[in-house]
Amino acid sequence: MQFDEFAARAAEIESESADLAVVSLLAALFRDSGDDLSTVARFVQGRVFPAWDSTTLDIGPRLCHEAIARAAGTNVSAADVEDRLADLGEIGAVAESYDFGGQRGLAAFGNGGQDGLTVTEVDSELRSVAAASGSGSEETKLKTLYGLFNRTDPEEARFLARLVLSEMRIGVGEGSVRDAIAEAFLVSPEDAAAIRDDDVDSKTEAAARERRDDAIASVARALQVSNDYGMVAAVTRDEGESGLDEVRLEVGRPVQAMLAQAGTAADALDEWGTAAVETKFDGARVQVHHDESGDVSLFSRNMEDVTGALPEVVEFVEETVAVPVILDGEVVAMDDDGEPLPFQEILRRFRRKHDVGRMREEVRVELRAFDCLHADGDDLLTEPLTTRHDRLSSLLGQDSDAVSDVLLSDDADEIAAYEADVLDAGHEGIMLKNPVAPYSPGDRGKNWLKRKPDVETLDLVVTGAEWGEGRRAKFLGTFLLSARVEDQSGSDGFETIGKVATGITDDQLVELTDLLEPEIERESGQEVDVRPSVVFEVGYEEIQQSPTYSSGYALRFPRFVSVREDKTAETADTLERVERLAASQ
Repeated sequence: MQFDEFAARAAEIESESADLAVVSLLAALFRDSGDDLSTVARFVQGRVFPAWDSTTLDIGPRLCHEAIARAAGTNVSAADVEDRLADLGEIGAVAESYDFGGQRGLAAFGNGGQDGLTVTEVDSELRSVAAASGSGSEETKLKTLYGLFNRTDPEEARFLARLVLSEMRIGVGEGSVRDAIAEAFLVSPEDAAAIRDDDVDSKTEAAARERRDDAIASVARALQVSNDYGMVAAVTRDEGESGLDEVRLEVGRPVQAMLAQAGTAADALDEWGTAAVETKFDGARVQVHHDESGDVSLFSRNMEDVTGALPEVVEFVEETVAVPVILDGEVVAMDDDGEPLPFQEILRRFRRKHDVGRMREEVRVELRAFDCLHADGDDLLTEPLTTRHDRLSSLLGQDSDAVSDVLLSDDADEIAAYEADVLDAGHEGIMLKNPVAPYSPGDRGKNWLKRKPDVETLDLVVTGAEWGEGRRAKFLGTFLLSARVEDQSGSDGFETIGKVATGITDDQLVELTDLLEPEIERESGQEVDVRPSVVFEVGYEEIQQSPTYSSGYALRFPRFVSVREDKTAETADTLERVERLAASQ
């Protein structure tokens, strides 16, 4: 597929506001993508790599602005691009506004006269950008991006710039892609028409919707176990539902973690009758993969490979596990007396790429596994929690400290006593789980509840900041926070909810400035806009209604707790959760 055709179809999708129409346009695009189907299914989400792959382009706004400036000509600087960004509001519109055509002749000469970009070429070039490393890699990335922009027309440039920064902004989320894969290759044209036809009789429509929903469920199951939209799209087209049924968990390929929402023992017992109660560790989520050859890989909650940072966990798994497995758990930091240390200590290990041996001496970590997704060829996602935990215990040892204990109880007083013991031991709280529920990757449903008795916190996205004053003038010191808003397509937006400037030490200001400065999109005086990518855990006294921020809420006495390096903007707390917390105060 030519990239200009992809850009034209993306523009058509962007201009459509109705969810069903977006899905229909996506389905048509997928049917027409040919050999580029897998790539197109990723590109429409702003992804070059599958969702499970932690490889990144490692291109921030500054580098993208410089590449656009170079392609725009000798009289354009990165500062000019940033000024235009302040006026136009988003990088795609900025790239579209420049005339790169004046230099396309040179690009065509260097490309054997074939000037039109293809989707395959864009994918290949961006993968080469991701692979660039070491001395001179930044200049290599710039040259590659410069060459790509030189070969684009205005509409192509709009979507290339967005793709480079992983923000396609066409109203397409994971749910839209899932539904479009089903509609493109599993739903009959007659059923698709019946669902959209207002004049069709209700019985015909209901039957068509049921068949459509079954098709979507097949695609969704394959996505849950693979986390690869491109691969699932190709399997759906080439092999149909029978092929989707054969998509399995793969050791070494991480899946999204099952998530919890806040709740109480009363909520759990009212809903399930009996609850599985576990310790809520103040650690970092980790997914453990041990393959047939004995190799161990560890992945963070964001599916980032953290194997090298946690050698003692690798060694433990190598010594303990004898078969291929995928385990879910937490890595916790421990002091010399075996007492748990705060979450910030484990993050010191997750950040570490160098001097791991020295950090291993400073911060000791241990595995606390609480779930088993796969064992010795058996996928266990659909098995009850109790069955999965039994399998976990058999793998690691019934009495192993590495296995999280589970209390099955229908007695609120017994659960309260268990919680008191957990808190006395220095842990964060308890988890309440439905003992018969399956493991649902990426799902934050009602089958897992978390209870923390201490002051409530929110995980919020930094979307802006302000430079400090006086001796702090070189550092970002006040941070604008936003809650995530998810629309029906699965796309995320962000609504502001407050600013935080307290609870931050001078050393942390230096670290936070280094972390956020590459994400700055535009500046106006002391204020900067920041690309939504960094998540802060923020404590507060109360949530108040307020017209000051776009969410309609504000945090009373907010204070910085930590950077949630184990979370992305896409997994931050939602405005819906803010509303629930405000209503329950």
